[in-house]
Amino acid sequence: MTTDPARMHSVTGDTTELVDLVLDYSRRRILATDTPLDKPLPESELRRLAGRTVSENGMGAERALAVFEHVLAPACITTDHPRYLSFIPTAPTKAATAFDLVVSASAVYGGSWLEGSGAVYAENQVLAWLASEFGLPATAGGVFVQGGTLGNLSALVAARDHARSERGNPAGRWIIVCSAEAHSSVASAARVMDVDVVTVSPGESGVLSGDAVRPALAEHGAAVFAVVATAGSTNFGIVDDIASIAALKDEFDFWLHVDGAYGLAGMLSPLARPRFAGVERADSLIVDPHKWLFAPFDACALLYRDPEQGRRAHTQHAEYLDTLTEATEWSPSDYAAHLTRRARGLPFWFSLASHGAAAYRDAVTASLLLARRIADEIDRRDGFHLVRQPQLSVVVFEREGWTKEDYALWSARLLDEQRAFVTPSSHAGRTNTRFAILNPLTTFEDLVEILDSMED
Repeated sequence: MTTDPARMHSVTGDTTELVDLVLDYSRRRILATDTPLDKPLPESELRRLAGRTVSENGMGAERALAVFEHVLAPACITTDHPRYLSFIPTAPTKAATAFDLVVSASAVYGGSWLEGSGAVYAENQVLAWLASEFGLPATAGGVFVQGGTLGNLSALVAARDHARSERGNPAGRWIIVCSAEAHSSVASAARVMDVDVVTVSPGESGVLSGDAVRPALAEHGAAVFAVVATAGSTNFGIVDDIASIAALKDEFDFWLHVDGAYGLAGMLSPLARPRFAGVERADSLIVDPHKWLFAPFDACALLYRDPEQGRRAHTQHAEYLDTLTEATEWSPSDYAAHLTRRARGLPFWFSLASHGAAAYRDAVTASLLLARRIADEIDRRDGFHLVRQPQLSVVVFEREGWTKEDYALWSARLLDEQRAFVTPSSHAGRTNTRFAILNPLTTFEDLVEILDSMED
């Protein structure tokens, strides 16, 4: 039996019905106000419920969507739920989520100006706005990449390339200097690049300062090609003393990279902006819109003070790419460790263009205020210990007398009862837990109820 090889791509009654099914589900999901947290299932249970989903002749769109909606999706924790407070949540606006459908439907390629100039123009508008917010010059630019790990890697590759061109290779190995509290992606990038990391203790405050970095620069000299400052650590939301680190550039030759994947969005609020002094001197930085800038997964904005440094490090050369690499237009694939890319900045662009920057400032400020309010509530409660006053929107605390097992049982119960997703964490060998507050729909009452559950 033969089939039409174009049947999956042709507009027919079957494909029309398929698209209607998917769009109807998407509309219901985007506009839902009671989406459950959901929770993971064991593979054996998924095998029992879903069975074999891939076969030679297919199961049909209606059945496949039903398997996803009723079996697979409920086995995934809902990351935009107001009580998803672990790790760093996502909370995309309705506009950004809806436009993510448009990006896929439009068959846009976001790697080159030749193929996607309209998309690249829109993305670059957002990147220019971010650069302005962070105090970078008008000539700054960059690209949206998959996430902070790829953003940090790409920036550090450009930093090493720049150091090589300026002073050749060191006698020993290249070195990155960063805080002992820096994100794990910095060490991951170093492994990929086969360079060394020298970590510096930030002290009890957790804030890395120029005074702490100076000895490492003096000891390792020209081998240091980059210093990474953190603008909002994942565990505590701590912002390094970027200004004092940046001041060292007057004495030492290094590339300053700012990892602001989570926290740099805090600059949009006047409540937090002063904490980020010195960011304007960065040679590169990242911020993830899929975190505190309310875009869907996955999007990291990578910005270079001098984009030419990124282009020189990352442009790929091949005969079939000559048409692109010999052109003068802006091609996003030239600015990071990638080639094929989705126009992943467009959902953020649409939401920002639709609602305006002021709405984003208000939403970020609301998270900061809620974090301060619940920190005060924790501080006043008997039997609770606030580990640190929050700088941004991460609140870390302990339930006095609890063991690691107590936290784990409590966390599992919360999720099992569909009340919240709050996982245990730790610092300096002590188990704790934390609220990562980003979603504007999260309320003070939500957080108080979770605290009350620790007293049940």
